[in-house]
Amino acid sequence: MENEEVDTLGNNENENLVNENVEGLVNEENEILMNEEEGNGNFGSGEANQDDEMNVEGEPLNIDDPSNWKHIDQNLRDLLVERGPMRKACGVNFPKDGNGRHFSSVHYIRHLANGEKLDRKWLIYSEVLDRLFCFCCKLFKQEGNKTQLANEGFKDWRNIGERLNGHESSNEHITCMSQWIELEKRLGKNQTIDKIGREQFNKEREHWRRVLLMIIAAVRTLAKNNLPFRGSHEKIYEESNGIFLSIIEMIAEFEPTMQEHLRRIEKREIHYHYLSHKIQNELIQMLAGEVKSEIVSRIKEAKYFSVILDCTPDVSHQEQMSLIVRCVDISTSPMMVREFFLEFLKVVDTTGMGLFRVLQEALVSLELDFCDLRGQGYDNGSNMKGKNKGIQTRVLELNPRAFYTPCGCHSLNLVLCDMANSSSKAKTFLGVIQRIYVLFASSPQRWAILKDNV
Repeated sequence: MENEEVDTLGNNENENLVNENVEGLVNEENEILMNEEEGNGNFGSGEANQDDEMNVEGEPLNIDDPSNWKHIDQNLRDLLVERGPMRKACGVNFPKDGNGRHFSSVHYIRHLANGEKLDRKWLIYSEVLDRLFCFCCKLFKQEGNKTQLANEGFKDWRNIGERLNGHESSNEHITCMSQWIELEKRLGKNQTIDKIGREQFNKEREHWRRVLLMIIAAVRTLAKNNLPFRGSHEKIYEESNGIFLSIIEMIAEFEPTMQEHLRRIEKREIHYHYLSHKIQNELIQMLAGEVKSEIVSRIKEAKYFSVILDCTPDVSHQEQMSLIVRCVDISTSPMMVREFFLEFLKVVDTTGMGLFRVLQEALVSLELDFCDLRGQGYDNGSNMKGKNKGIQTRVLELNPRAFYTPCGCHSLNLVLCDMANSSSKAKTFLGVIQRIYVLFASSPQRWAILKDNV
């Protein structure tokens, strides 16, 4: 796309809402999905990593459930040891087997002969498999260890007490327990073998967080001021590459993190740099989505609202309808009546019924209750104010409390037009004024004469 102006966030009322949600977007950077175009040194969009392990329904796997520990490497082992064993809360009803038996949380406690009680921290329950596992043996088991608690899990609820007592006194369990405690202490002191690697990983992660934060700030600034983003091409440190890349270059002059980022791009050390037009559009949509969500939450908090609609053709010769919601903003002190622009609605059928259906669908998508509508305001077009087939009539049929008010500016304009047309002297006067303006405005010399004499 060539130079284009972004107006979805160019509204002063929405500016503060953007600022409130930028940090939330940066904190969710690992969930951003962006596709990058490669080749010819042109910028493509970046792509953040996703969880590789997903369940059948497309949701992230529960890492705390031992049924998902299929391939245990050092990174997963360190992560699980840092988190510690997670178990189901006490007092929860566990599923019964075919014999009516089930696991009980009382087995989490070991009763010694002298009356003391010890917490079996190593004992964990898998909700997916309905089986018991030994946390340390599952993570640190050696080859040849065929204990059920360390492999496929234990489910013989009738003999569970005997099995747990025998397992916790076995040599294999004691060895794995020692390795667990040792690794937990080393992780707590940051003295693991891969300490340098972890420090480098954390440093790189912080680098990308700061880069994304600065890119989002640049996108937000341009969008807020309705400025075009792109130039004739998308190459860094070249002429006519657009305002967005120029801002990034300026930031790099003062910010070492961005300077390092651009150095990697120039040296082709990275392929994902998050500076392409696709990334810009995606960030704009994400910021707009956050703003819209905040606006909708405020409208729901106020409960009752009014709508203001107006249709106009855009530059692509398509009819679009602006949706503005007016409500009492009770989140501020003192409370104020505010108008929020939500979105442009694409309109194909400009009749009263067509516009009514578009409004209905928009309110449903925003999860706003049509019965809470208390006001509606449009221009004086027949498809808007018509008493038989206009949109205001169709809204009143479903919600009689949605009071209709015609636009005051449109009404004043029609009154003035009718007043001027009803008088021949007024028409002549305005015509003469128009001709005088055209005569003097067509030449700078004539305009100077007009300014000297008026």
